[in-house]
Amino acid sequence: MHHPVPRPQPLPPSVAPSAEHAPFTSPSLAAVAPFLTPSLATVVSGARRRALRDGDRQIDTAHLLHSLVESDPEVGAAFESGHQLARVLGYLVQRSIGYGLRWQRTEEGAAARRLLPAARGAESPGARPSPWSPAAAAALERAFRRAAERGEPQARGVDLLVALTADPESRAVEVLRRAGVDPTAPAARIAASEEEPSQQV
Repeated sequence: MHHPVPRPQPLPPSVAPSAEHAPFTSPSLAAVAPFLTPSLATVVSGARRRALRDGDRQIDTAHLLHSLVESDPEVGAAFESGHQLARVLGYLVQRSIGYGLRWQRTEEGAAARRLLPAARGAESPGARPSPWSPAAAAALERAFRRAAERGEPQARGVDLLVALTADPESRAVEVLRRAGVDPTAPAARIAASEEEPSQQV
């Protein structure tokens, strides 16, 4: 007897992406797509193209930040002003010269202490190289968890921005500091904007 396939339901917070469920044990970008909104999937694709264009082996947190601020208006609104956002983009555009030269052909966040279990699994012997730097993989996993805490199955751009700025040693945070941006400020604005509806009830 044929039974209809049930439609997928949003993930409750108790089953947020974990070491068992997160997509970082696979190098395929397609493995990440189900965890992303369409707009964030576009951001990730843009970061991948940027990494290839820059000749980088992996997508790092600066690639993700660059693609986020260029294409996600909700992320742009988390910055203090358009002028501040322009300074951030200015530093990101200069990645291939000056301070960014030391990043070439180096892995971001290789220290084992900074890898979440899912990211460590991607580094196991015999596994294909991950397209993510360990810091970028950890940031994406944090973004998935943040979305799941809201009961949503897919992460948004603001989830990824909050996750990127949570790592004080990431390249994304270094870019923000060089541009004169307090790395904690965008996340604080996002949190405040998410609390506003509940305060009005």
